[in-house]
Formats: sequence, C-alpha cells, structure tokens
Amino acid sequence: MCFDDARRMYARAVYRSRYVDIPMRVLTITTAFVFTAAISGCAVGPDFHPVAAPAVRGYTPEPLHSRTASADVIGGAPQTLRPGGDIPGQWWTLFHSSQLNRLIEQALKANPSLQAAQAALREADENVGAQEGYLYPSIVGGVSGLRERRLRYVRGDPAGIGSPYTLMNVGVNVSYTLDVFGGIRRQVEAYKAQSEYQRYQLEAAYLTLTANVVTAAVQEASLRGQIAATLELIKDERDQLVIVRNEFQLGGASEADIFAQNTLLTQTEATLPPLRKQLEIERDLLRALTGHFPDQDIGENFDLSTLDLPANLPLSLPSQLVEQRPDVREYEGLLHQASAEIGVATANMLPQFTISGGLGTFAGAGMNPGALAFSVLAGVAQPIFEGGTLLHRRRAAIAAYDQALAEYRYTVLVAFQNVADSLRALQADADFVKAQAAAEHSASESFRVAREQYQAGYIAYPSLLAAEYAYQQTLLALVQAEASRYADTAALFQALGGGWWNRSDVIAANSTDTTPAQTDTATKPSLSQRLEGMLP
Repeated sequence: MCFDDARRMYARAVYRSRYVDIPMRVLTITTAFVFTAAISGCAVGPDFHPVAAPAVRGYTPEPLHSRTASADVIGGAPQTLRPGGDIPGQWWTLFHSSQLNRLIEQALKANPSLQAAQAALREADENVGAQEGYLYPSIVGGVSGLRERRLRYVRGDPAGIGSPYTLMNVGVNVSYTLDVFGGIRRQVEAYKAQSEYQRYQLEAAYLTLTANVVTAAVQEASLRGQIAATLELIKDERDQLVIVRNEFQLGGASEADIFAQNTLLTQTEATLPPLRKQLEIERDLLRALTGHFPDQDIGENFDLSTLDLPANLPLSLPSQLVEQRPDVREYEGLLHQASAEIGVATANMLPQFTISGGLGTFAGAGMNPGALAFSVLAGVAQPIFEGGTLLHRRRAAIAAYDQALAEYRYTVLVAFQNVADSLRALQADADFVKAQAAAEHSASESFRVAREQYQAGYIAYPSLLAAEYAYQQTLLALVQAEASRYADTAALFQALGGGWWNRSDVIAANSTDTTPAQTDTATKPSLSQRLEGMLP
C-alpha cells in the first residue's frame, strides 16, 4: 500500500511538470522527497497488539459465598461481594474516617516516592517530544566572516600583496533524515511505550502509598486496642492479687497462690513494652509515608471503633482485571517498548536516506551585494559489514521481547493470585472473628464464674488462674482478628487496582508545593522552576 501511494504521487508530479515550468533538477529532488516520504508510512518490525485477557471465569475453583460471616463485635459486620461492581477512585473513604482521609491527603501531597514517580513521568513525556523532533528537518542558521589579504599574480607570477578584504556569509543549512523504513518512528513508539510504563508506575505508586497508609492506620488501631485490653487485664489482675493476698491473710489461700497470681501479673505487664514499641514504629511509618520527620506529630490517632468496615465490596470481573491493575499495565508498556525496539534494530540494518541543503548570502569585495548560493545533497548509506553487530542486536531485541512477554504473563498470574488470596482472607478472617468472638465471650463468662466459685470456696486457685489466662489470650486474639478484617478489605481494593480509572488527579498532578506546611522548604521553588527561570 505504501509503495502504491508513492507511485501515484510520482505520476502526479511528472504530469504537472509537463504544464508547469519546473526545472528538471527541482522536479527530481521533489519527486525523490515525495517518493521517500510516501513510503515512510511503512515501518519495519512487528506492530504491537495488546495481549488478550486470560479466558478465566472466576478467581477460585469453587464459587465463594457472596456474604461473609458476622459477629456482634467491632469489625464483625457482614460484607457482601458485588461482582462487576466498580471501585471508587478514593476507595479509602468507604471506611468513613475523616482522620484517615486527612492523613492520606497529607501523604498524597508530601510523599517523596510519589513525587519521584511524577517526575519520572514528566521526564518520559519530554523524551517522547525530543525523539519526535527527529521526524522533522533540522534547520541551522549561521553567520560567518572572513578578513583576508592575498598575493596578487600577474601571468602566474607573484606581483605583490593585495589589499585586505572582508567576506561575509549568512546562510541556512537544512538536513533531513528520511524515515523510509520507520526506524525513527519505531523509536518514538518505544519512547511513548516508556511513557505509558511510567504513567502506570505512578498509578502503582499512588495505590501502594494509599494502601500502606490505610494498613498502617489499621495496625496502629489494632495495637492501641491490644494496649487498652492489656491495661484492663493488668488492672483486673492487680485487683485479683489483692483478693488473693486477703484470702491468704484469712487462711483461704496459700503463699504459692500469691506467687502464681503475681507471676501472671508481671507476665502481662511484660507484654506492654513490645506493644508500645510496635505502636511507635507504626507511628514512625505513618510519619514517613506522609512526608514528616520522626520528631513531627501527624496529629491523627486511630482506633478500630472510629473505622467502619465497608459493607459492600465491588469485585471486578476477571476479564477486567488486566486492564485495571497498574502493574499489569506497566509490564504491557515494557512489552510494547520491546516490540518497538525490534523495529528499530531492523531499520538499522537497512539503507539510511538523507537530504541536506544550504542557502546563503555572500557579500564582499568584488561581489554583488546579496549574492545567493545554494547547494543540495542527497545521500544513501547502506551497512555492508558490521561484524554481525546489527544482526545480533536485532536478535537481542527479539529475545528482550520474549523476556518481556514472559514477565507480563507472570505479572498477570500474580495479579489473579492477589485477588484470590484477598478473597480467601476475607472469608476466613470473617469466620475467625465470629469464632474468636464466641471464644472470648465463653472465656469471659468462664472467668466470671470461676472468680465467683473461688470466692465461695468451691474451686481451688489454679482453676481460677487457668480461666483468667484463657480469657486474657482470647481477648487479645479477638482484637487482632478484628483488625485483620480491615486490613483484608484494604488488600482487596489494592489487588483490584484501586479504582485509578475513576480518578484524574494523579496524572494531572504537577504541583511543586508538595512538602508539608510545617517545613521550611514549603515556599521554596523547585529545581525545574529555577532552571526554567534561567531561560529567556
């Protein structure tokens, strides 16, 4: 098709030359340019086509229950899966926590990783524009001057030194590489694919950041719940120690009972420092995610009672997952880039066509002012022997494409695995919360009854101690199980892609005011602003 178009354009040029006074050399140059420009619509190498979505119908071999189990505790509400539902762009708002919303807003403004991903995207876009410039002619203007004195000759013999003279040259040089086989356009295609890769890497950074903030906030709430429960246990155990000592004074308990109760109390107290240490580590993580230093307060504290467990969970169809996962789209961009690089390597093995020309004005002694001179040069360069370099580079490009395709397929497998794992966790942890809530209630009642029986003298102290220890373990396990359901929900939203297609603020985000308000650098111009200010 490309060569047929070129022949038709050549025929029209010849036909017009019969009726229009066109110099033959101009017609030849024009025809050559038209011919090569027409066939430049063809590009060697494979044309990229996205890989089709895998033909799967679900995320698990057996159908999952659409509704999870429930329990009358914090984080025990039932959740319903909505197949085919769409994920909101700001999915974290489904937890209905203004504190969490504010913290994520800080993170989106100040996190350096997100800023780095935004800068990488801008760099990739500029590289596309730079490469596209090679599709157009290069025009260079110049001015040169010459001051010279030469010997005068008479009949071939030197006859003295002539007067000095000045020669001025003002000209324009034009050069153009004809992209006959599409090597330049394939390179532009590769840069555009790299830009797409950076775009979805930015989306992945956005999703990872928001999911990490939610997970860290849930973990903080869990630790605060465990610390609160431990403090309540310590209070009860201290009260129980007082009771045992009173019983000992009255002869109803032994000294061994006092030591046993005191041992349980000190063991419970010993669990507080690790919990508080982990809490501070989570707080430091939240500070880092939001762009704060460890000595700065983020001003938000989280508790499980302030977070709502989303009741309705949208579940993307398997056929949509590959379009929604940023990491899959990243590797699709790398696959596209590898495909384009095959075309670049193939074009490098074929002839390269160039046209260059110059137009200048000369002025000097003995010349008419404004004398014009022009030159036109057409060239063809064909690699003849490169020691196998070009051939092996093309084979390497093909191997790189095969590698990118395998990595893409593996990323798709991992994407489906992530969703399947999240769905399994939602079902299993909901069942675990229900069972753990029942265990905690039973242990609490058992401890209450054991305490009453011990005070009435019906059971020995070791029985009371065992009931107390069982209640302590089930209470802490329930708090951890409750937090797991919140974390599972965040993991599902992350596994499904985070709803970036319903949001446009990430790619458009180009603000330089990305540091926290309390830092001294908030009003300082960015490096790109300073560099742009140096340009005219």
